[in-house]
Amino acid sequence: MPSLRIGNLEINPPIIQGGMGIRVSRANLAAAVANEGCAGVIAGTGLGRFEDFPNAKFAEVNNLALRAEVRKARSKTQGILGVNLLVALTDYESLVKTAAEENVDLLISGAGLPLQLPAYVGSKDIKLIPIVSSVRTLNILCKRWKLHHNRLPDAVIVEGIKAGGHLGYTFEDAISGTDELEKNVQEIIAYANTFSPSIPVIVAGGVWGGADIAHFLRLGASGVQMATRFVCTQECDVHPNFKKAYLDARPEDMTIIKSPVGLPGRVITNAFVEKIKQGHTVPFKCKYHCLKTCDPNTSPYCIAEVLAKAAEGKLDESFAFAGSNASRCTEIVSVKVLVEQLKAEYSASCDGQLAEPAASR
Repeated sequence: MPSLRIGNLEINPPIIQGGMGIRVSRANLAAAVANEGCAGVIAGTGLGRFEDFPNAKFAEVNNLALRAEVRKARSKTQGILGVNLLVALTDYESLVKTAAEENVDLLISGAGLPLQLPAYVGSKDIKLIPIVSSVRTLNILCKRWKLHHNRLPDAVIVEGIKAGGHLGYTFEDAISGTDELEKNVQEIIAYANTFSPSIPVIVAGGVWGGADIAHFLRLGASGVQMATRFVCTQECDVHPNFKKAYLDARPEDMTIIKSPVGLPGRVITNAFVEKIKQGHTVPFKCKYHCLKTCDPNTSPYCIAEVLAKAAEGKLDESFAFAGSNASRCTEIVSVKVLVEQLKAEYSASCDGQLAEPAASR
């Protein structure tokens, strides 16, 4: 495969492992992925056991946990490591600064426009990668960053509607299933190529195998981000029950819910999901106010606590976020075996010939 080049970083295979919170993408997975030449990513959302502490400790607990997780990953790899952080987090700024202090290679931000991200990182040589769903949002971001911070994104991730977890689309669009990822990718690549040097474009959302990688590279993308397929690896830090939900899932089990975050989310349906869809609520008293967009007075349940329970395998009280292809997971393999499978799929798709690398990466 051609390399994904982001500034002075070279990623080969050209894969960024997606950040899956809460506590799904952690040090063991990120380090294992980085050791295979890809970019390993820790999801910084809710890493600390915040549910065991009062509100005053929320930010402190999460920052300490993020710092520890990055250091643990660094002890296991010399490869490329990143952190994924949601803009919607109330402790977003402090978590970004913690990741920057730990000198991660990449900072990836979605669930909102990270307009102040360069200011929080300062002069650190950390690659900043926003997640967008359209050329319009990327245009806004580039203009703001250039005007206020005199810099541009080092790369951009274009996420389609088939991604897992919270989606940057309306609930109606998510339900319709109409995916304009290819159109958006082509528009964003054209826009990214107006800069010199051009901004590398990375595709996410429904990227399953080597054939998908080859397809998007042919379109002109520089690389892909993959999350769902990495859940069913030996190194993924999440509870075995969470992985089992993927292994047991059928195509018809993938469903869209309205999240308290204010965004649609793709999950694997279960009894808990059915209750939520029927209007049942899980009363709670908010101790954290972890998300800027969540109103505890109207939310049917605490999304932070539900996702924390999911990571611990308590799926009778929660649900597993997953991409549209989760039902295709049939076995638990090592990260090394998975990456070899992706390479083989890529080669088979290219009929033994490597795809031409995207121009101006």
